[in-house]
Amino acid sequence: MFDKILIANRGEIAVRIIRTCKRLGIGAVAVYSEADSRSAHVREADESVFIGPPPAGESYLSKEKLIAAARACGCQAVHPGYGFLSENAEFARMVTDEGLAFVGPPSSAIALLGDKIASKALALQAGLPVVPGHAEPVSDAEEAQAIAERIGFPLLLKPAAGGGGRGMRVISRPEDFASALSQCRAETRKAFADDKIFMEKFISRPRHIEIQIMADQHGNLVYFPERECSIQRRYQKVIEETPSPAIDRSLWQRMGRLACSLAAEAGYANAGTVEFIMDQQQEFYFLEMNTRLQVEHPITEMVTSLDLVELQILVAAGDPLPLKQEEVRTRGWAIEARICAEDPARDFSPTTGMITRYALPRGENVRVDSGIGAGSVINIYYDSLLAKVAAWGENREAARTALIRALNGYHIEGVITNVDFANAVLDHPIFARGDLSTDFIEQNFEEGKSKRLPNPEHVRSMAIASVLVYHTRQSLVRESLKPMTPVVGSSSQAKKPRDYVVRVNPYVFNIRLDGDRKSREWRIFVDGNAYEVITPDFEYYRRRLVLKIDGQSHMFRLQYRENHIQVAFCGLVCTFEIYSPAEWKLARYMRQDKEEGRDNTLKCPMPGLITAVYVKEGDYVRKGQEIIRMESMKMETGIPAPHDGLIEKVLVVSGQAVEVDETLAIFAASRAEESEADSL
Repeated sequence: MFDKILIANRGEIAVRIIRTCKRLGIGAVAVYSEADSRSAHVREADESVFIGPPPAGESYLSKEKLIAAARACGCQAVHPGYGFLSENAEFARMVTDEGLAFVGPPSSAIALLGDKIASKALALQAGLPVVPGHAEPVSDAEEAQAIAERIGFPLLLKPAAGGGGRGMRVISRPEDFASALSQCRAETRKAFADDKIFMEKFISRPRHIEIQIMADQHGNLVYFPERECSIQRRYQKVIEETPSPAIDRSLWQRMGRLACSLAAEAGYANAGTVEFIMDQQQEFYFLEMNTRLQVEHPITEMVTSLDLVELQILVAAGDPLPLKQEEVRTRGWAIEARICAEDPARDFSPTTGMITRYALPRGENVRVDSGIGAGSVINIYYDSLLAKVAAWGENREAARTALIRALNGYHIEGVITNVDFANAVLDHPIFARGDLSTDFIEQNFEEGKSKRLPNPEHVRSMAIASVLVYHTRQSLVRESLKPMTPVVGSSSQAKKPRDYVVRVNPYVFNIRLDGDRKSREWRIFVDGNAYEVITPDFEYYRRRLVLKIDGQSHMFRLQYRENHIQVAFCGLVCTFEIYSPAEWKLARYMRQDKEEGRDNTLKCPMPGLITAVYVKEGDYVRKGQEIIRMESMKMETGIPAPHDGLIEKVLVVSGQAVEVDETLAIFAASRAEESEADSL
């Protein structure tokens, strides 16, 4: 066994590998760029080596620097993780030429299976079904057009090199072919320095099914339960699960044996994944083989109780696999959500910034693989993947509901993420039925939001949470002022029910609170419908709230701005406006359906002490990004930007006492506002 392994990667996968190394008593050496000097994988490693500036080409993709780091630290092996150089045949060869073990397949297998055209030919040789198409790279556009018409439309253009959906195009009409081919080649050339393209028949509404295999250097191979990865955007996975709701044991065994046949034909060793697409009639076709550990490996580990990284290390050290196929045992169901720094409302474009508040989800049978925390800076240099949240259950529904609850409690501020989008997918009734395909998101979501109407019961639960928090915060403010005001009346007076009007488009709720913060038991009426609610001890409450509503426990994530409270729950994100009945009488006459003019000042929501200021003049911020933090009544509250904009002036500093409605920061006027002012 190795004494020390260099991990040629970063982020959550580096942390994941380090933890297995520590459990096995193997020294773990991390590498880091200037951008990652304070990252979690550097802190958790036994040693770390600086390898260069932030651009990956000068650090994590520098083969020579990585091998030199392994040599300098006395490592016997290199684990590439996934991404970066994990499927680079030349890097694998350079590692072994240096006398080090590569924790992955032989370089010859990587080269063979990494080329989609060569791997398709090998799959045919190994007896795997392949999608009808043209297995040779196309040359000129005229020849390509003729081949396309022979295959038939719709068809799929795919790069021969690389993966992750880059360069792929679906063409539905012959007249769109020439421009799509040109775009595909250009994108592929930039991504992989190779513009070879091949074509195949496009399978309508397919499911994406993959088989995880493990092979040793002694000819032994095993396959694990299939994973369904059909929930994708731009050909990149969002939700994965195992097993698949569409695969029975017989079909799994057939796919597993074929996957092992391909691996054997390629002279494969270590972890790999054979990916298939399957049509609505359960006919499946070979897609590609990924010659590395997969992002979604945690769900396989959860249902098999195996550590795939440990098996990788054992195989790389020359040991035989410690289990045979008949010894692969599975139990229950597992589902994983990839959490990325991206904005679903903007076509999943990557986002950057500093994570200003971070709280991991809690729960039995929940696993989080994360490389981030409060203070982590998400920059432009690396992949948008921040973490993976997986949940296990005795059956699919138990796993699904456990993951929904976990994501309800996953709190990330400062950077826009897809947490709530992933949760909306999990909560969608079509997903709950298991009716999946790779166009699920396209068919059921638009601009990052579900096309279906929100669940009314979910909205009512969120309204209850918003009113309870607003009412409690107001009560705490009043109690804090009691020493400064004369006592009026008897303190032993019974507390009267409190009425509120709550508005969230298109709903208006009349809510009555009958209860007591100290007893924590409430009877709450929403438009006359009664709910029995038990609250936590609000004295210690921050941004995540667990309520027991009619005996069912629910977790909500919240942000505050005066009488506006944003609540996230089960994929819904709503901002609730809360009024007393008297305030509502005035507010309802306002033109509420017309967007109000933008307020370019950030006001203080309550009296308190500024504890942190995260922006400076000239910074550009996104709506919802926490820019100031303050403390009030033993509670810390982050103050988010009310809209996107440029900070013109910051008027407070850390340690400064502030009052309600005091201006904290001023935003620069938008171009639209400047134009309107000029016209006046």
